[in-house]
Amino acid sequence: MTHACRACGQPLSRTFVDLGMSPLANSFVPLARINEPEKFYPLHALVCDNCYLVQLGEFEPPKDIFSADYAYYSSFSSSWLTHAERYARDMAARWGLDAASLVCEVGSNDGYLLRHFVSEGIPVIGIDPAAHCADAARKVGVPTEVCFFGARTASDIVAKYRRADLMVANNVLAHVPDLRGFVAGFRIMLKPEGVLTFEFPHLRHLIALGQFDTIYHEHFSYLALGPVQRVLAAEALRVFDVEELTTHGGSLRIYVCHSGASHAERPSVTRMLDEERAAGLSDPKTYGDFTPRVVAIKEAVFEFLTSARRQGRRVAGYGAPAKGNTFLNYCGIGPSHLPFTVDRNPVKQNTLLPGTRIPVHPVEMIEQTRPDYLIILPWNLRDEVVEQMGIVRGWGGKFVTAIPSLTVF
Repeated sequence: MTHACRACGQPLSRTFVDLGMSPLANSFVPLARINEPEKFYPLHALVCDNCYLVQLGEFEPPKDIFSADYAYYSSFSSSWLTHAERYARDMAARWGLDAASLVCEVGSNDGYLLRHFVSEGIPVIGIDPAAHCADAARKVGVPTEVCFFGARTASDIVAKYRRADLMVANNVLAHVPDLRGFVAGFRIMLKPEGVLTFEFPHLRHLIALGQFDTIYHEHFSYLALGPVQRVLAAEALRVFDVEELTTHGGSLRIYVCHSGASHAERPSVTRMLDEERAAGLSDPKTYGDFTPRVVAIKEAVFEFLTSARRQGRRVAGYGAPAKGNTFLNYCGIGPSHLPFTVDRNPVKQNTLLPGTRIPVHPVEMIEQTRPDYLIILPWNLRDEVVEQMGIVRGWGGKFVTAIPSLTVF
């Protein structure tokens, strides 16, 4: 089956990395369905030879991925909450937001970010397709529309409320198969001098640090400034500022406005485009060199776990993130090598990881079992996890991460 690039429409033929067959990364298996089969889909990332957007084919529509079973809640990461609070404070100051303004977040999840604007008396509206996440947001004072955002829904929301001074979309752009239709919604909903910010994991870091586990079916695209700038320009929007962030293993925050708005373009835009070219993001060889590095990570981790099992060492996992499910399925790691993992999110507890069927327990299971090694699956939260689980060192346990390479510490 031939896919067309979702940014420029050109046929796709060049492989970035093929991770085989994998289930949807957030389709946790309830214990009551332990004997039921799961669906597996190709997890094959391609890169466009024309615009260099890295992308997956669409095998499952977003309405099925972000369904009633969707298990991701933003508020279970303390570092992410700190990031959100800082963002709200900085944006309110930078753009002079007050009680007459409107802030809208697309992909507002459980209200983790907008609640900080609410506490400052700034009106907000959240937009999210997952009804249970919207319910959680309303409980913290964030009015939320349940829908998939795009041109039509943007028009409906403007008619119901008004146009926004600030629009936010954190780690959402990658989740959208119809990039043009999604971006058109921002053009419709943003005030003439309004500001839109996107945050997304930067493809440059994914490649440089071997972050193959961030590839899963919820993420249709893997983004860099160059391809994103093209998509925005096609909808009469332009990037006028760029910031680098440490979140999610290295991200970009881009500031966007209408093409005719008065916001002056800052040197950061040209500088980032130059850095992407220097990193080889417009060189086919860069993409061709990625697979051997992924295979090396897989081999190192499997050898480590096999050795630990033979030596009678106890191993457990920390976290049940989507990236962990890509990692475990690709590496062929099941309960025989990793008997269980733990997670702070009660929605994930007492379920099985998709594909691998590794049990997910409450965090207290770590102290009860005292593993010799604790594998941190959300490696981007390494420091946060180590601080929370410092008790592991009390019995001589060690932490393990696998990205960008196997590290025991």
